[in-house]
Amino acid sequence: MADSQHREVVAIPASRGTIFDRTGSPLAVGQRATTVFADPRLIKDARMVARVAAADLGIDADALALRLADRTKGFVYVARQADPDRAAKLARRRIRGLDFYAEERRAYPQRSVAAHVLGFAGIDNNGLAGLELSLDGTLAGKTGRKTIVKDPVGRALEVVEHVPEREGKDVYLTLDHTIQATAEAVLRQTVKDSGAKAASAVVLDPRTGRVLAMAVAPGFDANRFGQVPPERVKNRTVTDTYEPGSTFKLVTVTGVLAEGLVTPETAYTLPYKIHVADRVIHDSHPRETMQLTVAQILSLSSNVGTVTLAQVLGRDRLTKWIDRFGFGRSTGLAFPGESAGLLPQWSGSTIGNVPIGQGIAVTPVQMASAYAAVANGGVLVQPHLVERIGGEPRVAPKRRRVMPAQIAETMSTLLRGVVDEGGTGTEAAIPGYVVAGKTGTAQKPEPTGGYSSSRYVASFVGFVPATDPRLVVLVNVDEPRTSIWGGVVAAPAFQHIAKFALQYLEVPPDAPLAPGA
Repeated sequence: MADSQHREVVAIPASRGTIFDRTGSPLAVGQRATTVFADPRLIKDARMVARVAAADLGIDADALALRLADRTKGFVYVARQADPDRAAKLARRRIRGLDFYAEERRAYPQRSVAAHVLGFAGIDNNGLAGLELSLDGTLAGKTGRKTIVKDPVGRALEVVEHVPEREGKDVYLTLDHTIQATAEAVLRQTVKDSGAKAASAVVLDPRTGRVLAMAVAPGFDANRFGQVPPERVKNRTVTDTYEPGSTFKLVTVTGVLAEGLVTPETAYTLPYKIHVADRVIHDSHPRETMQLTVAQILSLSSNVGTVTLAQVLGRDRLTKWIDRFGFGRSTGLAFPGESAGLLPQWSGSTIGNVPIGQGIAVTPVQMASAYAAVANGGVLVQPHLVERIGGEPRVAPKRRRVMPAQIAETMSTLLRGVVDEGGTGTEAAIPGYVVAGKTGTAQKPEPTGGYSSSRYVASFVGFVPATDPRLVVLVNVDEPRTSIWGGVVAAPAFQHIAKFALQYLEVPPDAPLAPGA
């Protein structure tokens, strides 16, 4: 007991590493702070000390007075992570029973920008969500300690042992804060204009798998994470699944082409609706029986045509292609809470709904990666957010060929038809650039079974410039009210995000405008 009163071991917190974006702009930093604590047994007038400390630190005097008056305790906090200048002013008063130690608090200088990706660290500087959590061991470093000898009133006389702290490592992300901020702004406006519940977007480089932006609306200020409900801080592009609707037709059409069962010019006579077991599948808009080629089935997003192609492909081969595109397992993004999605439970009618994106659930980042595989010539590249840690680059992303290069080129051509005149995605067109992509409008499943007649997810995913893709952009809009169609709600958001990113990255046009256009 005597030794414990004479000696004290003090922890020395390590500085947490900074998180930078790809341009070197800081997204998460450590700021100097001072923690003030007290030994109530050494304080003669608790109320007076509380008034002085509260005035200097800007805290509640009455609550502090109660803590300082409790002489059963030898340690109480006066203020955690206080402003260092205010704490220094209090320290100069040399009030017996008060003591101070330097600490660091986590701060997010760009506030809501990339908040869903970064997550946040708590008051003890440990990661609680997002990359702050998954990279906590790298960012946190290792706490040091020192043993000090004290005099009878608790003042430090000398340090008799010192184990230095090890600083945390800095992390450099693939995110670009400018593209990220723009994507978030576009989503906010989209949610406002459409009356939607929420929206999300993914922007990635199909050649490398680098994620340039991963946005969610509504957002939150990472500096005030404790003031928003837990549901609000989720990175929905990774953790949440949705039934993709017509954007999933990519898998069906790729499969039937790659298996050599059809060509883009193969034509089918298609009625407005088709019976599959106990289910009736119809196209989105009433029409007469008509003849459509495979290319037209995709560009016009015909459900009946896609199911017809799936019946040619068959259950086993369709299942194989779902697996080849990586659905049903995590992408390897190494983000906490990443969902693997949900694969279909097969029955007699499944061949009528899965090919058109019902009865299967995916994450936005999975779907963006699938389109990236078409954009880059047929290779599924592992998406990633971390470029390097300290001076060491991360392990190269995994690559796996999904389809022959010529099939990827054919699919790219077909997807351009979606955005060209007459397709469902004309609102995604960008002057001067060739755009390839697909719209999606999916009914949301009801918890009790069946599908909602009023709640939809509208989406668009595509790549640009289609002749030499540099960007894949996916936009999901959850429960829009002004219009349910992906081509009306999500395609314009894609256009705004992609157009800005192309100009910002100085990507040359691949479809130059005619003079005077």
